[in-house]
Amino acid sequence: MDTQRLHLFSLTLLSLLYISTSFLPTNNFLLNCGSRGNTSFYNRIFIADSAKRSVSLSAERSVSLTDRNPSPNSPILYQTARVFTTDSSYKFNIKKNGTGTHLVRLHFSPFQAQNFNLASSRFNVVADGFLLLSGFNAYNLLLKEYILKIDGEVLEIKFSPVGDSGFAFVNAIEVFSVPKDYIIDDGAKLVSGDGIEEYKNLTSRVLETIHRINVGGLKLTPFNDTLWRTWIPDDGFLVFKPAAKRAVATHVPNYQNGGATREIAPDSVYMTAQQMNRDNLTLNGWFNITWDFPVGSLGAPHLVRLHFCDIVSPALNLLYFNVYINDYSAYRDLDLSMLTYHALSSPVYLDFVAHSDDSGVVRVSVGPSDLSTPSKINAILNGVEIMRLVNLKGLHAGSKRKNVWILVGFIFGGFLIFCLAAASVLLAFKCKKKKPKPPRRVESAGWTPLCVYGASSYSRMSEGTVTTSQGPNGYHSLRIPFVDIQTATNNFDKSLIIGMGGFGMVYKGVLKDNTKVAVKRGVRGSRQGLPEFQTEISVLSKIRHLHLVSLVGYCEEQSEMILVYEYMEKGPLKNHLYGSKYPPLSWKQRLEICIGSARGLHYLHTGSAQGIIHRDIKSTNILLDENYVAKVADFGLSRSGPCLNETHVSTGVKGSFGYLDPEYFRRQQLTDKSDVYSFGVVLFEVLCARPAVDPLLAREQVNLAEWAMQWQKKGMLRKIIDPHLVGQIKPSCLKKYGETAEKCLADYGVDRPTMGDVLWNLEYALQLQESGPEEPREGSNMNGMDCPTSSVTPFSNARTERDDGTGCSDLTTSDVFSQLMTNEGR
Repeated sequence: MDTQRLHLFSLTLLSLLYISTSFLPTNNFLLNCGSRGNTSFYNRIFIADSAKRSVSLSAERSVSLTDRNPSPNSPILYQTARVFTTDSSYKFNIKKNGTGTHLVRLHFSPFQAQNFNLASSRFNVVADGFLLLSGFNAYNLLLKEYILKIDGEVLEIKFSPVGDSGFAFVNAIEVFSVPKDYIIDDGAKLVSGDGIEEYKNLTSRVLETIHRINVGGLKLTPFNDTLWRTWIPDDGFLVFKPAAKRAVATHVPNYQNGGATREIAPDSVYMTAQQMNRDNLTLNGWFNITWDFPVGSLGAPHLVRLHFCDIVSPALNLLYFNVYINDYSAYRDLDLSMLTYHALSSPVYLDFVAHSDDSGVVRVSVGPSDLSTPSKINAILNGVEIMRLVNLKGLHAGSKRKNVWILVGFIFGGFLIFCLAAASVLLAFKCKKKKPKPPRRVESAGWTPLCVYGASSYSRMSEGTVTTSQGPNGYHSLRIPFVDIQTATNNFDKSLIIGMGGFGMVYKGVLKDNTKVAVKRGVRGSRQGLPEFQTEISVLSKIRHLHLVSLVGYCEEQSEMILVYEYMEKGPLKNHLYGSKYPPLSWKQRLEICIGSARGLHYLHTGSAQGIIHRDIKSTNILLDENYVAKVADFGLSRSGPCLNETHVSTGVKGSFGYLDPEYFRRQQLTDKSDVYSFGVVLFEVLCARPAVDPLLAREQVNLAEWAMQWQKKGMLRKIIDPHLVGQIKPSCLKKYGETAEKCLADYGVDRPTMGDVLWNLEYALQLQESGPEEPREGSNMNGMDCPTSSVTPFSNARTERDDGTGCSDLTTSDVFSQLMTNEGR
């Protein structure tokens, strides 16, 4: 391994000899913001923002700050900043012959100086009329990179403070032009469950760089790249490392016969790769190499650029393989020699557009083709770039004449829609008059319509709309006709889309009795999500609990798979922690949300003889209603727990990157302690208000669980909490909360508490937070988790009593889902 790394390192040095001394962009602006002097950064000179003649600073009230106590390794570029206390902007004079595609990089490195703590800022950034950052908070060193097409002679980058922070800041700005063919308008393929189609007008989009990966190689710094980019290794993104084997070339790529240039990707990217590890005897010959790339935004479209260079074949036309994105086929029987001028080691790249799944991940896989001969089975990948499609070009500006035509179009379209709607209503009345349907009554002892807690019940939408039938497992299933779902969603109006995931689109809808619902529609005609669809119905038809999202009904007709849930007004917990415009939650709100989620999970684990294991606990699967009551959602990956005489369930690994139980991943043995581990990650996510995985951070901070555990074990957890919580948390409460999260993240499941123990301790933490000067005393239990004494009994004895489905623990019966037979349990 050391020899291989030495080889890779020497390869990086060797490739520098072949990189052109410098790429000379037509437009090249490098600003050292807030500084009075110039500084060098990766051998490039950044000019003081007040001295650059071709850049004007429009800022009535701005402050130049200097970090008086910089860390020893902090670059000089990050030791100054320009702070804006009102809307301010930089204007760059773009040369006419340089208009076109440009790279824009914004550098943020928060520090504290004078009257400003830069980590507490919150602001918007707009470039050329496009909103790049909304409610942005740079809590750590961050580099934001965008690719956009500039058609005018001036580029304006505007900073606007929002909220209570009162200011915005930036440390450095880069704006420079790139080759015209860097982004091609019609060169991408849209990959989805509907197949593959052309993606048009790509240059009309603003692209935000999320990942830039040197597959099979080492980290590349701007020294190694003609466009001064950073490429990171792929090790942390490989789903199953034994499936991959590094490949390294000893000669530079043959750019003359390829479809790429050094500006597309540097030599070192094309001179290293991952290939199928056919030496691993535990794997059969037909397997894929898979990478999961967390992108943070659910269902957002992304440009996925894959780099290839055949450095593993001895001759042409021997390497055939398939490419998959999000488990959909993106390119079958790929023969790299056919994409080049029939030459080996010729670099090429392929562009795809795909949406992230419901866990905020883009998955890339390569695997063998049916055309491969048994002795030549292989697949390779050299590099990956993932860029979020931010906005459509032209939505922010336009001529008056164009606006007039848009208005005319809206008026005409509205009139046409009105006519069609009137005709539909008349036709519906006519059909209804022909064949009236009598109401169908449902007789079942103790069964009542689904209830919204603290509000009215979910009534059957209209006579004959919802039919119920007794299922083989003793529970009722609710079928909703497709026509009623069409009506509820205005025929799946795109403006009603509230989310997107691997299963399909999620729409906001209103049933005929004015009940708000969330409608999850699978890809029409596709059966790929059938197991998850059936699991959701099976699980949610059996259970009802205050802290579990309720299933209102489902539809399986006309090749449709549709699930209808109660509507959660405030959406996913994640949106209230980071990366959105919502105001920050108070510490008490966060504690109550964690307690509610724990109650829901505790009920899942103990509500039947076997219990149910969720398998995908994360902040996006905890939803909040209008009163911020937390409910666990998305049971598509759930499994029944082990039988009484078993310790675990043997199953393939499922879950989300950053939340996955490492013991479950290693042994493929599932227990309810896997949910406990994932919930421990959520606890730190709630406390620190940052993603479970953030590849843009320093290496030691990328994985939240590992990073937070280091601070917890040092007894310094307060150092990394969300800045909005500073001064809100009592030390005793934080200590209890941190200890609870630490126990959840134990390496081995046997060392982790049950969800009942977790619930107990979170309730105790809340009591510590709300208690007066004399805080409650603690006892302890066999799991090493502190528990309240009888004088401060928490809301429920979660470990010994059974939850009744309303969040309280007053049932002790052992009957399977016995609470379903009582109105109180519903």
